[in-house]
Amino acid sequence: MEEGLLKNIDEFLDSGNDNLEKSRYNAAVSDFFKAIVVCCDFIIYKNTKIVPKNHNDRFSLLKKYFFNVYEKVSELFALYTKSYNLCLSKKDAIIAGNYANELRNEINKK
Repeated sequence: MEEGLLKNIDEFLDSGNDNLEKSRYNAAVSDFFKAIVVCCDFIIYKNTKIVPKNHNDRFSLLKKYFFNVYEKVSELFALYTKSYNLCLSKKDAIIAGNYANELRNEINKK
C-alpha cells in the first residue's frame, strides 16, 4: 500500500515538473495537486491506518488529525479547481509544486 502511494506521488511530481517546464501551468497545478492528495493519503494512512475514500473524507480526516496540512490543502484545492476553467500562471504552478515537494520531503524524513 505505502509503496504504491509513494510511487504515485513521484509520478505526479515528475509529470507536474514536466508540465511546468513546458509552460503547461494548468496541467502542472493539476499534477502537483494530485501529488499533494496522494501525500495526504499516505500521511493519513501511515498515522491512522485509514484510506480516504474521496475528497470529503480526506478533508475531514485532515481537519481532525492534521489541521495544519488541512489548512494549506484547502487553500490549494481552491487553486486546483480554478484550473478547470481559468488559465493559471507559472506562479500558481510553482506554489502548488513547492507544497507538493514539501509534503514529499516530510514523508521522506519519517
